[in-house]
Amino acid sequence: MRLTVVGSGVMGRGIAYTALINGYFVNLIDINEKALKDAEIEINKLVQKAESRGLLVKVSEEDMKNRISYSTNLEKDVVTSDFIIEAVTEKIHIKKFVFETIDKFAPSHCILATNTSTMSPTEIGSYTKRPDKVIAMHFFNPVHKMKLVEIVRGLETSDETVSKVIEVAKCMNKETVVVNEFPGFVTSRISALIGNEAFYMLQEGVATPEEIDKAIKLGLNFPMGPFELGDLVGLDARLNNLEYLHKTLGEKYRPSPLLVKYVKAGRLGRKTGKGVYDYSNEEVKI
Repeated sequence: MRLTVVGSGVMGRGIAYTALINGYFVNLIDINEKALKDAEIEINKLVQKAESRGLLVKVSEEDMKNRISYSTNLEKDVVTSDFIIEAVTEKIHIKKFVFETIDKFAPSHCILATNTSTMSPTEIGSYTKRPDKVIAMHFFNPVHKMKLVEIVRGLETSDETVSKVIEVAKCMNKETVVVNEFPGFVTSRISALIGNEAFYMLQEGVATPEEIDKAIKLGLNFPMGPFELGDLVGLDARLNNLEYLHKTLGEKYRPSPLLVKYVKAGRLGRKTGKGVYDYSNEEVKI
């Protein structure tokens, strides 16, 4: 199967790497050449690390490199795709453009999945002539370490599409949950509330970021604190999700003014070197 990932940011490159090491031929597409090159460097590093740890038993690092390609031509390079996962910015007008384009050029049998964490697969499917083959496939960061894929079916999504997506996720060594579409699905609704409340507590002077993260990890048994997680996924992405949930689900999702301020200041997390925490002296990894 030829699997295409559209968008080479943190999530896109993570999905591409995970598909690659689990046997898929992968094409990673992004219109931003620098982002695409950065993704290639990071994926090569992860492949080298996996090989050095003896995790690539059946294939060599060189074989891996031969099974992934990088492209900036969306129209040309979806033509041979069997399965496409979109992982672009959580902006509906960008997703609309991507899905209209891939629907026009991808083969008729190709399934079109979106990695959105909040947006409607029904609406996204309406941008295509194959809404029965459109679905949300929500991965978690870092993709190669997190076991869950949240599969969200839209109004027109067929049972056949759901079954195929479950099969692909399992081949990528993931566990799945299938849910019906509703804003925020399951995980994003809970995660957004916790992350936003943490910012309200910081704004109110309840405790330092370190103390809040420690309390959540040790007291509630979370693997990461809300600020650590927010910095990892990107505070801009967290704000985009909250704004969408605030619009669709109401007042309890109103973004904390402090979160808005951080994003306006360009403090987006690990990808910019500074978010709630300062990462300027660390090597940023996916």
